[in-house]
Amino acid sequence: MRLAARREIEAKMAAVKTGIENPGALASYFASLQAGDPVHILQFGDSHTASDDWANAIRLAAQAKYGDGGPGFVQAGHPYKGYRRFDASGVNSPLWKTEGTMAIHGDPNQGLSGISISTDAAGQTVNLTASGESLEIFYLQQPGGGQLELTIDGQSAGAFTTDGDLGPGQSEYTLTPGPHQLSLRTLNFAPVRLFGWVVENKQGVTVETLGINGAQANVILDWNEKIWTTELTQRNPSLVILAYGTNEANSHLWTAEQYRADLIAIIDRIRRATPAASILMIGPPDCGRLQPLLHLSEVIDIQREIAASQHVAFWDWRLHMGGPGIVKRWVLAGWSQQDYIHLTSEGYRMLGQLVFDQLENIYEQTAQNR
Repeated sequence: MRLAARREIEAKMAAVKTGIENPGALASYFASLQAGDPVHILQFGDSHTASDDWANAIRLAAQAKYGDGGPGFVQAGHPYKGYRRFDASGVNSPLWKTEGTMAIHGDPNQGLSGISISTDAAGQTVNLTASGESLEIFYLQQPGGGQLELTIDGQSAGAFTTDGDLGPGQSEYTLTPGPHQLSLRTLNFAPVRLFGWVVENKQGVTVETLGINGAQANVILDWNEKIWTTELTQRNPSLVILAYGTNEANSHLWTAEQYRADLIAIIDRIRRATPAASILMIGPPDCGRLQPLLHLSEVIDIQREIAASQHVAFWDWRLHMGGPGIVKRWVLAGWSQQDYIHLTSEGYRMLGQLVFDQLENIYEQTAQNR
């Protein structure tokens, strides 16, 4: 039965003739690849993104072809259950508090990913294992902010303060190429809020996942725009992926009018921060155990509509799974989980490879036409 389900799905997927819609919106991303520039891909999304499964498939394929740019931005510590990156590993001591999740919203000052960890206690640590040639630390600069000491591979790299006017703070360091053990330790009893680390190489591709379990796209509009814009601008993405829609489709409070307005506002905010970046919107998967989620078709239709009007590329995930109702076959095939919403690791890897292949197909066609 599993084999039959897989063959049915593969046949339906192969029959889909529509690829990435509005491919002209990806021109600046392709120009960065053509120029051999460092290419940063930032993916904002919900739990599908937070798992890092399908983003990692894109990451591995892109880095194999265009070079390993390192992990790029990684959230500080282990901010919530279920957070992971396959290309970096972080932990933190117990007295850090996480804000920015759907359970603990916190204030708007949450940084690039919308998630932060903070403490008022001395002697608290945050560690990261990652490979790269340079390091930046993103944090909240705030009046009375505490001091931190950085250790690189067991050697002190000195201390810095997070004290200052409220806003985004950054500290930069040069690393020797290769893997590193990085650690931050608070030095006094004063407030410290960390957003994350940036570890990268001078060339190659980074695929940086910024997912929040349970999030809807409009969470981006809740974040302090000055802080978020500063950090997004610093990352200088060639491609921003927006991968939301599942939680909107399942919300009884969702309205089409507000959703249209929110998507336009989010796209405007991205373009104010990084005007040259291409934007790719990815719709939600087919999902729902007994019937589709409440607003699933409407969400997909509005995403397609807004993408077309705002010069944003669009990829219909449900269509490329095999169309409405196909999730039942995906569960039987072992490619979707029993919640009829999330994929299995194998299913996500298939998705990531498919997205990368379709991006590459357009890039190759574009190169042939030049």
